[in-house]
Order: sequence, then C-alpha cells, then structure tokens
Amino acid sequence: MAIVYNQLLKLMKEKGITEYQIRVRDKVVGGATMDKLMGKASGHIDTRSIDRLCAYLHCQPGDIMEYVPDGETEE
Repeated sequence: MAIVYNQLLKLMKEKGITEYQIRVRDKVVGGATMDKLMGKASGHIDTRSIDRLCAYLHCQPGDIMEYVPDGETEE
C-alpha cells in the first residue's frame, strides 16, 4: 500500500481521541472507513473522509497520512 495512516494514530493519541469517538459518538467516518484507516481492512479512502477527519482533528492531510513507495519500509 502506498498511502499509510500511521500519522493518524499518532495524532489521535496526542489529542486523546479514540476510534470510538471518531466512528460512533461523533460520526466523523463510518466503521468500514475506520477499519481501512486503522489497517484492519484494505481499500481506498475517499477524500471526503479525509476532509471530515482534518476538520475534526484541526489538521492538514499530511498530518494523518503519508506516501510510502512500494517496497520501502517505514522507520
């Protein structure tokens, strides 16, 4: 996968925001989208979901996702 969302997990931890808050309580994104973001499922994330996450977390897209070329590992 070329786009990874590890930055999202770090940002959520820094802000004290849980998956439950994003998915259930505040209904920012649905369960299937959250599973993709958390690495539990594969597939593409719609830009509207990225938009809603950025608005909710008060951040830029680069704060929650990163491009990693195929074959490269993250540090």
